[in-house]
Amino acid sequence: MIDFPIIDSHIHLLDQKRFSYSWANGAPSLKRDWTVDDLAACAKPYQVEGLVFVEVDVDLPQYLDEAIWVQSLAHRDRRVMGCVACLPLERGRAIEPEIAKVARLPVVRGVRRLIQNQPDPEYVLQQNFLDAISLLPKYELSFDICIFHHQLANTLEMVRRRPEVAFVLDHIAKPAIKAGRTDPWRDQIRQLASCANVVCKLSGLTTEADHKAWRRDELRPYIDHVVECFGVDRILYGGDWPVSELAGPYVSWLETLDWATSGFTAEEKRKLFRDNAIKAYRLNP
Repeated sequence: MIDFPIIDSHIHLLDQKRFSYSWANGAPSLKRDWTVDDLAACAKPYQVEGLVFVEVDVDLPQYLDEAIWVQSLAHRDRRVMGCVACLPLERGRAIEPEIAKVARLPVVRGVRRLIQNQPDPEYVLQQNFLDAISLLPKYELSFDICIFHHQLANTLEMVRRRPEVAFVLDHIAKPAIKAGRTDPWRDQIRQLASCANVVCKLSGLTTEADHKAWRRDELRPYIDHVVECFGVDRILYGGDWPVSELAGPYVSWLETLDWATSGFTAEEKRKLFRDNAIKAYRLNP
């Protein structure tokens, strides 16, 4: 059992009265507010000392309001340690004033623009997108990559073209776990891990498996491969809550990952479940 306070690198908080989330129409069980106190209750008997809020794909144009709202939460609750804000980076260099605006919010540590839903397979290689992410180091912001496994090839090319940008891969690139496929994901993850400017979140695996019948042993090969490729200094625990609730309680994934890394030393466990999030997102616990 993890006997120290956790810092979760991937949490979504929802306020249904304040924001609209069209994507949640397909997941009725998520159509309510989800708060930090709810997370603390779901995590028991484990203690989540802090979290990184990751943008929740609010309907446009509410993304700046969402970042400002998270800053207001952080003012009231020390557990909200960091924020990855949404910005429509396809606007290219014209987005810089908005990058500057979110960067002025003390809680913001990074930016995300969902790639997984983009119909254009060349989205991440468009010049405007590449120009926009090139601006992020100027503001000390990282970029969270959220993709499906079939988007890995172009994502790898994007990362190689922008070695100055700090990238965080969400959900191990959403491999086809339910189908039991590992290739070409395995080789592409290995290539991505060879890029020193990328760290990887061990998150979102249960929702890529069979929501009702997943087993921890079928997740193990994916976990082991990510650990082997990225090493213990470049992996971060992420709960992906409350989306993870679609495939089971918060503690199900937490305890599965604890089990899968049972060979870790105490120091390595702290890196995975706490210290690496602090380092990647420059948190102040």
